[in-house]
Amino acid sequence: MNNKMTLALLVATLGTGAAGGWWLGRQHAVPTTSANTAGSKPLYWYDPMKPDAHFDAPGKSPFMDMALIPKYADEAGAQTPAVRIDPALAQNTGIKLATAEEGMLQEGLSAAGSVQFNDRDVAIVQARAAGIVERVHARAIGDVIAAGSPLADVRVPEWLAAQNEYLALRHDAQLAAAAKSRLLQLGMSNQQIAKLEQTGVPAAVVTVTAPRGGMVAELQVREGMTVAAGQTLVRINGLSTVWVEAEVAEAQAAAVQLGAPVQATFAAWPNAPQAGKVTALLPELNRDTRTVRVRIELPNKTGQLRPGMYARLLFSTEAGKPVLLVPSEAVIATGKRMVVIVADGQHGFRPAEVQIGRERDGKTEIVAGLSKGEQVVASGQFLVDSEASLKGVLARMASATNASAPAPAALTEHQGIGVVKGVSGQQVTLAHAPIPSLNWPAMTMAFEVASPELAQGVKAGDKVRFTLIERNGEQLIQSMTRAQP
Repeated sequence: MNNKMTLALLVATLGTGAAGGWWLGRQHAVPTTSANTAGSKPLYWYDPMKPDAHFDAPGKSPFMDMALIPKYADEAGAQTPAVRIDPALAQNTGIKLATAEEGMLQEGLSAAGSVQFNDRDVAIVQARAAGIVERVHARAIGDVIAAGSPLADVRVPEWLAAQNEYLALRHDAQLAAAAKSRLLQLGMSNQQIAKLEQTGVPAAVVTVTAPRGGMVAELQVREGMTVAAGQTLVRINGLSTVWVEAEVAEAQAAAVQLGAPVQATFAAWPNAPQAGKVTALLPELNRDTRTVRVRIELPNKTGQLRPGMYARLLFSTEAGKPVLLVPSEAVIATGKRMVVIVADGQHGFRPAEVQIGRERDGKTEIVAGLSKGEQVVASGQFLVDSEASLKGVLARMASATNASAPAPAALTEHQGIGVVKGVSGQQVTLAHAPIPSLNWPAMTMAFEVASPELAQGVKAGDKVRFTLIERNGEQLIQSMTRAQP
Protein backbone atom coordinates (compact mmCIF):
# COMPACT_ATOMS: atom_id res chain seq x y z
CA MET A 1 0.00 0.00 0.00
CA ASN A 2 2.88 2.37 0.80
CA ASN A 3 4.40 1.73 -2.62
CA LYS A 4 1.07 2.47 -4.29
CA MET A 5 0.68 5.69 -2.37
CA THR A 6 4.27 6.52 -3.14
CA LEU A 7 3.83 6.21 -6.87
CA ALA A 8 0.57 8.12 -6.80
CA LEU A 9 2.15 11.19 -5.21
CA LEU A 10 5.07 11.03 -7.61
CA VAL A 11 2.71 10.99 -10.58
CA ALA A 12 0.78 13.89 -9.11
CA THR A 13 4.06 15.72 -8.62
CA LEU A 14 5.01 15.26 -12.24
CA GLY A 15 1.52 16.09 -13.47
CA THR A 16 1.15 19.43 -11.63
CA GLY A 17 -0.49 22.20 -13.59
CA ALA A 18 1.75 23.71 -16.25
CA ALA A 19 1.98 27.09 -14.57
CA GLY A 20 3.11 25.73 -11.21
CA GLY A 21 5.57 23.36 -12.82
CA TRP A 22 6.89 26.13 -15.07
CA TRP A 23 7.54 28.45 -12.13
CA LEU A 24 8.98 25.89 -9.76
CA GLY A 25 11.13 24.25 -12.40
CA ARG A 26 13.12 27.47 -12.49
CA GLN A 27 13.32 28.03 -8.75
CA HIS A 28 13.77 24.73 -6.95
CA ALA A 29 14.11 21.72 -9.25
CA VAL A 30 16.99 21.33 -11.62
CA PRO A 31 15.81 22.76 -14.98
CA THR A 32 14.61 20.15 -17.46
CA THR A 33 15.28 22.26 -20.55
CA SER A 34 18.51 23.56 -21.88
CA ALA A 35 19.03 26.66 -23.93
CA ASN A 36 18.26 26.02 -27.55
CA THR A 37 21.13 26.12 -29.99
CA ALA A 38 21.32 29.32 -31.98
CA GLY A 39 19.60 28.89 -35.28
CA SER A 40 17.70 25.73 -34.26
CA LYS A 41 14.26 25.36 -35.79
CA PRO A 42 11.42 25.20 -33.22
CA LEU A 43 9.41 22.00 -33.09
CA TYR A 44 6.29 23.99 -32.23
CA TRP A 45 5.06 26.96 -30.20
CA TYR A 46 3.09 26.66 -26.96
CA ASP A 47 1.54 28.59 -24.09
CA PRO A 48 3.44 27.79 -20.85
CA MET A 49 0.12 27.90 -19.02
CA LYS A 50 -1.27 25.18 -21.33
CA PRO A 51 1.77 23.25 -22.60
CA ASP A 52 -0.31 20.45 -24.09
CA ALA A 53 -1.68 22.80 -26.77
CA HIS A 54 0.81 23.00 -29.68
CA PHE A 55 0.84 25.60 -32.47
CA ASP A 56 2.63 25.53 -35.84
CA ALA A 57 3.50 29.23 -35.91
CA PRO A 58 4.34 32.02 -33.47
CA GLY A 59 1.67 34.42 -32.33
CA LYS A 60 -0.51 35.37 -29.39
CA SER A 61 -1.85 32.69 -27.07
CA PRO A 62 -5.60 32.12 -27.35
CA PHE A 63 -5.66 31.27 -23.64
CA MET A 64 -3.63 34.10 -22.07
CA ASP A 65 -2.66 37.66 -22.97
CA MET A 66 0.88 36.65 -23.90
CA ALA A 67 3.02 35.52 -26.81
CA LEU A 68 3.53 31.85 -27.60
CA ILE A 69 6.94 30.36 -26.72
CA PRO A 70 8.95 28.14 -29.10
CA LYS A 71 9.90 24.58 -28.14
CA TYR A 72 13.16 23.21 -29.58
CA ALA A 73 14.24 19.64 -30.24
CA ASP A 74 17.26 19.91 -27.93
CA GLU A 75 15.12 20.80 -24.95
CA ALA A 76 14.58 17.98 -22.47
CA GLY A 77 11.01 16.85 -21.99
CA ALA A 78 9.84 18.07 -25.38
CA GLN A 79 6.83 15.76 -25.17
CA THR A 80 5.81 15.76 -21.53
CA PRO A 81 6.65 18.12 -18.64
CA ALA A 82 9.22 16.45 -16.38
CA VAL A 83 11.16 17.09 -13.20
CA ARG A 84 14.62 16.07 -12.13
CA ILE A 85 15.44 14.81 -8.67
CA ASP A 86 18.78 15.09 -6.97
CA PRO A 87 20.49 11.65 -6.84
CA ALA A 88 20.84 11.87 -3.06
CA LEU A 89 17.15 12.62 -2.70
CA ALA A 90 16.25 9.75 -5.03
CA GLN A 91 18.28 7.39 -2.86
CA ASN A 92 16.89 8.71 0.42
CA THR A 93 13.29 8.48 -0.74
CA GLY A 94 13.69 4.90 -1.94
CA ILE A 95 12.81 5.47 -5.58
CA LYS A 96 13.22 2.14 -7.39
CA LEU A 97 13.02 1.50 -11.09
CA ALA A 98 11.69 -1.45 -13.07
CA THR A 99 12.09 -2.15 -16.78
CA ALA A 100 9.11 -2.72 -19.07
CA GLU A 101 9.75 -6.18 -20.51
CA GLU A 102 7.94 -8.61 -22.74
CA GLY A 103 6.81 -11.79 -21.08
CA MET A 104 4.03 -14.32 -20.68
CA LEU A 105 1.46 -13.94 -17.97
CA GLN A 106 1.14 -17.18 -16.06
CA GLU A 107 -1.73 -18.96 -17.72
CA GLY A 108 -4.60 -20.10 -15.60
CA LEU A 109 -7.25 -18.30 -13.61
CA SER A 110 -8.20 -19.24 -10.07
CA ALA A 111 -11.53 -18.66 -8.37
CA ALA A 112 -13.60 -19.97 -5.48
CA GLY A 113 -16.86 -21.82 -6.00
CA SER A 114 -19.49 -23.90 -4.26
CA VAL A 115 -21.00 -27.29 -5.13
CA GLN A 116 -24.65 -27.32 -6.19
CA PHE A 117 -27.13 -29.84 -7.54
CA ASN A 118 -27.15 -30.35 -11.29
CA ASP A 119 -30.52 -28.88 -12.21
CA ARG A 120 -30.43 -30.74 -15.51
CA ASP A 121 -30.42 -34.05 -13.63
CA VAL A 122 -33.89 -33.82 -12.03
CA ALA A 123 -36.79 -36.28 -12.12
CA ILE A 124 -40.39 -35.35 -11.27
CA VAL A 125 -42.63 -38.27 -10.25
CA GLN A 126 -46.38 -37.66 -10.64
CA ALA A 127 -49.54 -39.69 -10.05
CA ARG A 128 -50.73 -41.20 -13.34
CA ALA A 129 -54.29 -41.56 -12.08
CA ALA A 130 -56.43 -40.54 -9.13
CA GLY A 131 -56.09 -42.83 -6.15
CA ILE A 132 -55.37 -43.33 -2.47
CA VAL A 133 -51.84 -43.61 -1.05
CA GLU A 134 -51.54 -46.79 0.98
CA ARG A 135 -47.80 -46.74 1.72
CA VAL A 136 -44.85 -44.35 1.36
CA HIS A 137 -41.41 -45.93 1.00
CA ALA A 138 -39.32 -42.74 0.86
CA ARG A 139 -40.23 -41.06 4.12
CA ALA A 140 -38.04 -37.94 4.32
CA ILE A 141 -36.48 -35.23 2.22
CA GLY A 142 -32.76 -35.89 1.90
CA ASP A 143 -33.06 -39.67 1.60
CA VAL A 144 -30.72 -41.03 -1.08
CA ILE A 145 -32.38 -43.67 -3.24
CA ALA A 146 -31.36 -45.83 -6.21
CA ALA A 147 -33.04 -45.96 -9.60
CA GLY A 148 -36.08 -48.26 -9.52
CA SER A 149 -36.55 -47.90 -5.77
CA PRO A 150 -40.21 -47.97 -4.65
CA LEU A 151 -41.56 -44.59 -3.62
CA ALA A 152 -45.24 -45.14 -2.81
CA ASP A 153 -48.07 -47.69 -3.18
CA VAL A 154 -51.21 -46.11 -4.62
CA ARG A 155 -54.64 -47.82 -4.91
CA VAL A 156 -56.28 -46.83 -8.20
CA PRO A 157 -59.92 -48.07 -8.28
CA GLU A 158 -60.40 -46.93 -11.86
CA TRP A 159 -57.62 -49.21 -13.03
CA LEU A 160 -59.19 -52.34 -11.48
CA ALA A 161 -62.32 -52.32 -13.69
CA ALA A 162 -60.32 -51.52 -16.82
CA GLN A 163 -57.90 -54.39 -16.13
CA ASN A 164 -60.74 -56.86 -15.70
CA GLU A 165 -62.24 -55.67 -18.97
CA TYR A 166 -58.92 -56.13 -20.76
CA LEU A 167 -58.49 -59.66 -19.40
CA ALA A 168 -62.01 -60.57 -20.55
CA LEU A 169 -61.43 -59.30 -24.09
CA ARG A 170 -57.84 -60.30 -24.69
CA HIS A 171 -58.87 -63.29 -26.88
CA ASP A 172 -60.50 -60.91 -29.35
CA ALA A 173 -57.64 -59.03 -30.95
CA GLN A 174 -59.69 -56.02 -32.01
CA LEU A 175 -61.48 -55.62 -28.69
CA ALA A 176 -58.27 -56.33 -26.75
CA ALA A 177 -56.50 -53.53 -28.61
CA ALA A 178 -59.27 -51.11 -27.67
CA ALA A 179 -59.15 -52.23 -24.03
CA LYS A 180 -55.35 -51.86 -23.94
CA SER A 181 -55.64 -48.37 -25.37
CA ARG A 182 -58.01 -47.48 -22.55
CA LEU A 183 -55.50 -48.76 -19.97
CA LEU A 184 -52.79 -46.58 -21.48
CA GLN A 185 -55.10 -43.57 -21.39
CA LEU A 186 -55.79 -44.21 -17.72
CA GLY A 187 -52.05 -43.97 -17.01
CA MET A 188 -50.84 -47.57 -16.94
CA SER A 189 -47.44 -48.14 -18.51
CA ASN A 190 -46.62 -50.78 -21.13
CA GLN A 191 -44.58 -52.63 -18.51
CA GLN A 192 -47.58 -52.79 -16.16
CA ILE A 193 -49.85 -54.02 -18.95
CA ALA A 194 -47.30 -56.67 -19.92
CA LYS A 195 -47.19 -57.87 -16.30
CA LEU A 196 -51.00 -58.03 -16.29
CA GLU A 197 -50.93 -60.23 -19.40
CA GLN A 198 -48.35 -62.54 -17.81
CA THR A 199 -50.07 -62.97 -14.46
CA GLY A 200 -53.70 -62.58 -15.50
CA VAL A 201 -54.35 -60.98 -12.11
CA PRO A 202 -55.60 -57.39 -11.93
CA ALA A 203 -53.54 -55.15 -9.67
CA ALA A 204 -55.60 -52.70 -7.65
CA VAL A 205 -52.49 -51.21 -6.01
CA VAL A 206 -49.65 -49.85 -8.16
CA THR A 207 -46.16 -49.18 -6.83
CA VAL A 208 -44.63 -45.90 -7.99
CA THR A 209 -40.85 -46.24 -8.51
CA ALA A 210 -37.93 -43.82 -8.92
CA PRO A 211 -36.95 -43.29 -12.57
CA ARG A 212 -33.37 -42.45 -11.52
CA GLY A 213 -31.19 -42.50 -8.45
CA GLY A 214 -30.46 -39.44 -6.36
CA MET A 215 -31.63 -37.47 -3.38
CA VAL A 216 -35.27 -36.90 -2.50
CA ALA A 217 -35.51 -33.11 -2.80
CA GLU A 218 -39.28 -32.80 -2.54
CA LEU A 219 -41.80 -35.21 -0.96
CA GLN A 220 -45.48 -34.33 -1.22
CA VAL A 221 -47.08 -37.68 -0.52
CA ARG A 222 -48.18 -39.24 2.78
CA GLU A 223 -49.99 -42.43 3.66
CA GLY A 224 -53.77 -42.18 3.48
CA MET A 225 -53.90 -39.07 1.32
CA THR A 226 -55.87 -38.88 -1.91
CA VAL A 227 -53.96 -37.87 -5.01
CA ALA A 228 -55.21 -36.54 -8.32
CA ALA A 229 -53.97 -37.46 -11.75
CA GLY A 230 -50.88 -35.37 -12.58
CA GLN A 231 -50.17 -34.43 -8.96
CA THR A 232 -46.45 -34.24 -8.10
CA LEU A 233 -45.47 -36.83 -5.54
CA VAL A 234 -41.66 -36.73 -5.42
CA ARG A 235 -38.83 -34.68 -6.95
CA ILE A 236 -35.44 -36.36 -7.20
CA ASN A 237 -32.11 -34.59 -7.75
CA GLY A 238 -29.55 -36.81 -9.42
CA LEU A 239 -26.09 -37.06 -7.85
CA SER A 240 -24.10 -38.67 -10.66
CA THR A 241 -22.87 -35.20 -11.64
CA VAL A 242 -22.82 -31.92 -9.72
CA TRP A 243 -22.30 -28.27 -10.58
CA VAL A 244 -19.72 -25.95 -9.11
CA GLU A 245 -20.62 -22.29 -9.56
CA ALA A 246 -17.97 -19.59 -9.26
CA GLU A 247 -17.88 -15.79 -9.54
CA VAL A 248 -15.24 -14.47 -11.95
CA ALA A 249 -14.30 -10.78 -12.08
CA GLU A 250 -15.61 -8.88 -15.07
CA ALA A 251 -12.09 -8.04 -16.27
CA GLN A 252 -11.10 -11.73 -16.24
CA ALA A 253 -14.27 -13.18 -17.76
CA ALA A 254 -12.81 -13.16 -21.27
CA ALA A 255 -10.18 -15.69 -20.17
CA VAL A 256 -12.86 -18.32 -19.41
CA GLN A 257 -14.24 -20.23 -22.39
CA LEU A 258 -17.05 -22.78 -22.73
CA GLY A 259 -15.69 -26.30 -22.57
CA ALA A 260 -12.43 -25.21 -20.96
CA PRO A 261 -10.96 -27.80 -18.56
CA VAL A 262 -11.06 -26.99 -14.86
CA GLN A 263 -9.32 -28.47 -11.84
CA ALA A 264 -11.36 -28.35 -8.62
CA THR A 265 -9.74 -28.88 -5.24
CA PHE A 266 -11.72 -29.52 -2.05
CA ALA A 267 -10.71 -29.11 1.57
CA ALA A 268 -11.61 -32.74 2.28
CA TRP A 269 -9.27 -34.01 -0.48
CA PRO A 270 -6.60 -31.30 -0.96
CA ASN A 271 -4.28 -33.68 -2.82
CA ALA A 272 -6.91 -35.14 -5.14
CA PRO A 273 -8.16 -32.45 -7.56
CA GLN A 274 -11.27 -33.28 -9.56
CA ALA A 275 -11.32 -32.67 -13.31
CA GLY A 276 -14.31 -30.98 -14.91
CA LYS A 277 -15.21 -28.52 -17.64
CA VAL A 278 -17.02 -25.21 -18.04
CA THR A 279 -20.59 -25.89 -19.15
CA ALA A 280 -22.07 -22.39 -18.96
CA LEU A 281 -21.20 -18.71 -18.67
CA LEU A 282 -24.38 -17.19 -17.34
CA PRO A 283 -25.46 -14.15 -19.39
CA GLU A 284 -26.19 -11.76 -16.52
CA LEU A 285 -23.49 -9.76 -14.75
CA ASN A 286 -23.84 -9.25 -11.00
CA ARG A 287 -24.25 -5.48 -10.77
CA ASP A 288 -23.17 -5.34 -7.13
CA THR A 289 -19.97 -7.40 -7.32
CA ARG A 290 -19.22 -6.84 -11.06
CA THR A 291 -18.69 -10.58 -11.54
CA VAL A 292 -19.82 -13.20 -14.04
CA ARG A 293 -21.19 -16.53 -12.82
CA VAL A 294 -19.42 -19.55 -14.30
CA ARG A 295 -20.85 -23.07 -14.09
CA ILE A 296 -18.61 -26.14 -14.04
CA GLU A 297 -19.82 -29.74 -14.22
CA LEU A 298 -17.97 -32.43 -12.25
CA PRO A 299 -18.54 -36.20 -12.23
CA ASN A 300 -19.70 -37.58 -8.88
CA LYS A 301 -19.99 -41.34 -9.29
CA THR A 302 -19.03 -42.06 -5.69
CA GLY A 303 -21.32 -39.37 -4.30
CA GLN A 304 -18.53 -37.83 -2.24
CA LEU A 305 -19.13 -34.33 -3.62
CA ARG A 306 -21.95 -32.83 -1.62
CA PRO A 307 -23.88 -29.66 -2.45
CA GLY A 308 -22.68 -26.82 -0.24
CA MET A 309 -18.99 -27.79 -0.31
CA TYR A 310 -16.48 -25.08 -1.21
CA ALA A 311 -14.04 -25.65 -4.06
CA ARG A 312 -10.90 -23.93 -5.28
CA LEU A 313 -10.98 -23.79 -9.07
CA LEU A 314 -8.16 -23.41 -11.57
CA PHE A 315 -9.28 -22.61 -15.11
CA SER A 316 -6.96 -23.52 -17.95
CA THR A 317 -6.74 -20.72 -20.52
CA GLU A 318 -5.24 -20.66 -23.96
CA ALA A 319 -1.57 -19.73 -24.18
CA GLY A 320 -1.23 -16.18 -25.46
CA LYS A 321 1.49 -14.14 -27.12
CA PRO A 322 4.23 -12.32 -25.21
CA VAL A 323 2.99 -9.00 -23.87
CA LEU A 324 4.62 -5.91 -22.36
CA LEU A 325 4.68 -6.21 -18.57
CA VAL A 326 5.47 -3.89 -15.67
CA PRO A 327 5.11 -4.42 -11.91
CA SER A 328 1.51 -3.83 -10.89
CA GLU A 329 2.64 -1.39 -8.20
CA ALA A 330 4.07 0.85 -10.95
CA VAL A 331 0.57 1.54 -12.34
CA ILE A 332 -1.37 4.30 -10.64
CA ALA A 333 -5.14 4.67 -11.02
CA THR A 334 -5.80 8.38 -10.51
CA GLY A 335 -9.55 8.08 -10.87
CA LYS A 336 -9.45 9.48 -14.41
CA ARG A 337 -6.66 7.52 -16.07
CA MET A 338 -3.92 4.94 -15.61
CA VAL A 339 -0.43 6.44 -15.26
CA VAL A 340 3.14 5.23 -14.87
CA ILE A 341 6.22 7.33 -14.09
CA VAL A 342 8.87 6.94 -16.77
CA ALA A 343 12.54 7.55 -15.99
CA ASP A 344 14.09 9.73 -18.69
CA GLY A 345 17.69 9.26 -17.55
CA GLN A 346 19.89 11.63 -15.54
CA HIS A 347 17.29 11.42 -12.74
CA GLY A 348 14.53 12.90 -14.90
CA PHE A 349 10.97 11.60 -14.56
CA ARG A 350 7.76 12.17 -16.50
CA PRO A 351 4.22 10.81 -16.20
CA ALA A 352 2.91 8.66 -19.04
CA GLU A 353 -0.72 7.69 -19.50
CA VAL A 354 -1.10 4.00 -20.35
CA GLN A 355 -3.76 1.47 -21.24
CA ILE A 356 -3.59 -1.70 -19.19
CA GLY A 357 -4.72 -5.24 -19.87
CA ARG A 358 -4.59 -8.32 -17.69
CA GLU A 359 -3.05 -8.43 -14.24
CA ARG A 360 -1.64 -11.54 -12.61
CA ASP A 361 1.00 -12.43 -10.02
CA GLY A 362 2.08 -8.84 -9.45
CA LYS A 363 2.48 -8.08 -13.17
CA THR A 364 0.26 -5.86 -15.32
CA GLU A 365 -0.01 -5.95 -19.10
CA ILE A 366 0.58 -2.60 -20.83
CA VAL A 367 -1.47 -2.37 -24.02
CA ALA A 368 -0.44 1.15 -25.06
CA GLY A 369 1.53 4.13 -23.81
CA LEU A 370 4.87 2.45 -23.02
CA SER A 371 7.69 0.84 -25.00
CA LYS A 372 9.83 -2.19 -24.31
CA GLY A 373 12.97 -1.30 -22.36
CA GLU A 374 11.63 1.90 -20.80
CA GLN A 375 12.13 2.18 -17.06
CA VAL A 376 9.28 3.03 -14.75
CA VAL A 377 9.20 3.99 -11.09
CA ALA A 378 8.08 1.09 -8.92
CA SER A 379 8.29 2.85 -5.55
CA GLY A 380 9.01 6.22 -3.99
CA GLN A 381 8.14 8.50 -1.08
CA PHE A 382 5.93 11.25 -2.53
CA LEU A 383 2.31 10.25 -2.06
CA VAL A 384 -1.12 11.39 -3.22
CA ASP A 385 -4.09 9.24 -4.12
CA SER A 386 -6.13 11.18 -6.65
CA GLU A 387 -5.71 13.37 -9.66
CA ALA A 388 -7.51 16.14 -7.76
CA SER A 389 -4.39 16.44 -5.58
CA LEU A 390 -2.03 17.22 -8.44
CA LYS A 391 -1.94 20.98 -7.95
CA GLY A 392 0.89 22.21 -5.77
CA VAL A 393 2.67 18.88 -5.30
CA LEU A 394 5.72 20.08 -7.24
CA ALA A 395 6.24 22.53 -4.42
CA ARG A 396 6.44 19.67 -1.92
CA MET A 397 8.88 17.80 -4.13
CA ALA A 398 10.94 20.94 -4.55
CA SER A 399 10.90 21.44 -0.78
CA ALA A 400 12.16 17.89 -0.28
CA THR A 401 14.88 18.50 -2.85
CA ASN A 402 15.96 21.63 -1.03
CA ALA A 403 15.86 19.79 2.29
CA SER A 404 18.44 17.35 0.97
CA ALA A 405 20.88 20.20 0.26
CA PRO A 406 23.49 21.17 2.89
CA ALA A 407 21.80 24.53 3.57
CA PRO A 408 18.31 25.80 2.67
CA ALA A 409 18.08 28.35 -0.12
CA ALA A 410 16.94 31.87 0.77
CA LEU A 411 13.44 32.93 -0.23
CA THR A 412 13.56 34.36 -3.76
CA GLU A 413 11.76 37.59 -4.59
CA HIS A 414 10.82 38.67 -8.09
CA GLN A 415 10.21 42.31 -9.00
CA GLY A 416 7.72 43.38 -11.61
CA ILE A 417 5.69 46.28 -12.93
CA GLY A 418 2.23 46.23 -14.41
CA VAL A 419 -1.27 47.68 -14.65
CA VAL A 420 -4.17 46.54 -12.46
CA LYS A 421 -6.94 45.02 -14.58
CA GLY A 422 -9.24 44.00 -11.77
CA VAL A 423 -9.55 43.32 -8.03
CA SER A 424 -11.64 40.51 -6.55
CA GLY A 425 -11.34 39.74 -2.85
CA GLN A 426 -7.72 38.80 -2.20
CA GLN A 427 -6.94 38.39 -5.89
CA VAL A 428 -5.51 41.04 -8.20
CA THR A 429 -5.35 40.66 -11.98
CA LEU A 430 -2.29 42.34 -13.50
CA ALA A 431 -1.14 43.00 -17.06
CA HIS A 432 2.55 42.88 -16.25
CA ALA A 433 5.73 43.47 -18.18
CA PRO A 434 8.28 40.66 -18.67
CA ILE A 435 9.81 39.36 -15.42
CA PRO A 436 13.37 38.25 -16.27
CA SER A 437 14.04 36.48 -12.95
CA LEU A 438 11.16 34.11 -13.69
CA ASN A 439 11.81 34.05 -17.43
CA TRP A 440 8.21 35.19 -17.89
CA PRO A 441 7.07 37.13 -20.95
CA ALA A 442 4.58 39.97 -20.68
CA MET A 443 1.12 38.61 -19.95
CA THR A 444 -2.09 39.15 -18.01
CA MET A 445 -2.81 36.86 -15.07
CA ALA A 446 -4.35 36.81 -11.60
CA PHE A 447 -2.32 36.68 -8.38
CA GLU A 448 -3.24 36.07 -4.77
CA VAL A 449 -2.04 38.75 -2.32
CA ALA A 450 -0.17 38.03 0.91
CA SER A 451 -2.54 40.26 2.92
CA PRO A 452 -6.01 41.70 2.19
CA GLU A 453 -4.75 45.27 2.65
CA LEU A 454 -2.70 45.02 -0.54
CA ALA A 455 -5.80 44.40 -2.66
CA GLN A 456 -7.76 47.14 -0.93
CA GLY A 457 -5.16 49.77 -1.78
CA VAL A 458 -5.42 49.54 -5.58
CA LYS A 459 -8.08 49.75 -8.27
CA ALA A 460 -8.38 48.94 -11.94
CA GLY A 461 -6.17 51.13 -14.09
CA ASP A 462 -3.49 51.75 -11.43
CA LYS A 463 0.11 51.27 -12.51
CA VAL A 464 1.92 49.36 -9.76
CA ARG A 465 5.26 47.92 -8.79
CA PHE A 466 5.02 44.54 -7.08
CA THR A 467 7.12 41.82 -5.50
CA LEU A 468 6.31 38.12 -5.99
CA ILE A 469 7.25 35.26 -3.70
CA GLU A 470 6.47 31.57 -3.91
CA ARG A 471 4.07 29.91 -1.49
CA ASN A 472 2.64 26.41 -1.81
CA GLY A 473 3.82 26.13 -5.37
CA GLU A 474 2.28 29.41 -6.57
CA GLN A 475 3.51 32.99 -6.91
CA LEU A 476 1.70 35.55 -4.80
CA ILE A 477 2.09 39.29 -4.32
CA GLN A 478 4.08 40.10 -1.17
CA SER A 479 4.13 43.87 -1.68
CA MET A 480 2.58 46.29 -4.13
CA THR A 481 2.84 50.09 -4.48
CA ARG A 482 1.51 52.56 -6.99
CA ALA A 483 4.08 53.57 -9.57
CA GLN A 484 4.47 57.03 -11.04
CA PRO A 485 2.35 57.39 -14.16
